[in-house]
Amino acid sequence: MKIDLFEGPRGDRPLFALVLLLTGVFVLALQDSLVKLMSSQTSFWQFQTLRSLGNLAFIVMLAVVSSGIGLIRPKNWKAVCLRAGVMTVCMFCFFAGAPFLSVPQMAAGLYTYPLFVSLLAGPVLGETVGPWRVGALILGITGAAFILSPWDDDFSIVQLLPMLAGFLYAVNILIIRRACRNESPLALAFSVGIAFVVSGFAGIVLLSLFPLGTDVRQSMPFVAIGWPELSMIVLGFAALSSVLNLTGNICLSRAYQTADSSWLAPMDFSYLVFAGIWSRVLFDQWPTVPAILGMSLIATAGIVTAWREKIAAAKLSAAAS
Repeated sequence: MKIDLFEGPRGDRPLFALVLLLTGVFVLALQDSLVKLMSSQTSFWQFQTLRSLGNLAFIVMLAVVSSGIGLIRPKNWKAVCLRAGVMTVCMFCFFAGAPFLSVPQMAAGLYTYPLFVSLLAGPVLGETVGPWRVGALILGITGAAFILSPWDDDFSIVQLLPMLAGFLYAVNILIIRRACRNESPLALAFSVGIAFVVSGFAGIVLLSLFPLGTDVRQSMPFVAIGWPELSMIVLGFAALSSVLNLTGNICLSRAYQTADSSWLAPMDFSYLVFAGIWSRVLFDQWPTVPAILGMSLIATAGIVTAWREKIAAAKLSAAAS
């Protein structure tokens, strides 16, 4: 039984891609909020390992009931493995600050990624970074400043981790679009799952054999402890996160394979809205006024960037024809 979502892409389908993207960001915003909610009861390494093992099991089952186990076999091993490594570091940076940051702070930091795509367009893709991109970059930096408030006395370097995750996520988007467009979403998800399990298990072993100091473990237990006591609540949370993570990432991977990023990028910022909603539902917190202003500036900068990329792509296509 073939399932179209898990097969290789069959050309651009913008509306289908938009539905996939909205579904993906909705469930990923929920998952990311739940990680913050559960961060006091587990560790990053325990959560990463359990969730990823669940991902791998689900991926294999989905491949078997679709076109077969061959769906998890990458066509371009180097690019797929590179993306898996990038996403492993990206997720560590994003979740490491979860106990200390609000959901809107995490979301806004991650969604600086279109600005990094613009910055990378010059050195990586050889594109000209014109005044529109520079203006969007300045707008995005201003928005990030409103959210991070580096002038406050309680500012911490931890607040920069989601922005580093945003940079790595931008690298991931470029790899998907340039080198992994013909890969099955299950192959992309399976490779990331393997990388997550390996990194999670490595963290557990190293922190168990060489535990960090008591002060460090007490101040940041989510990343400084390898394997805390496992409860049924954490196990159920990991299983739920696995379903949400796999669903979200398959939807996003297929979305970016099925339509130009310039078409999808503006609606990708709906993640910020969903993050604000889940923050209210789970933590009874609305984003502050500066946070809302900052998120609006970041979203505007991303939309402007996408608009200019669409214009540039249209000009290039017209020149080629």
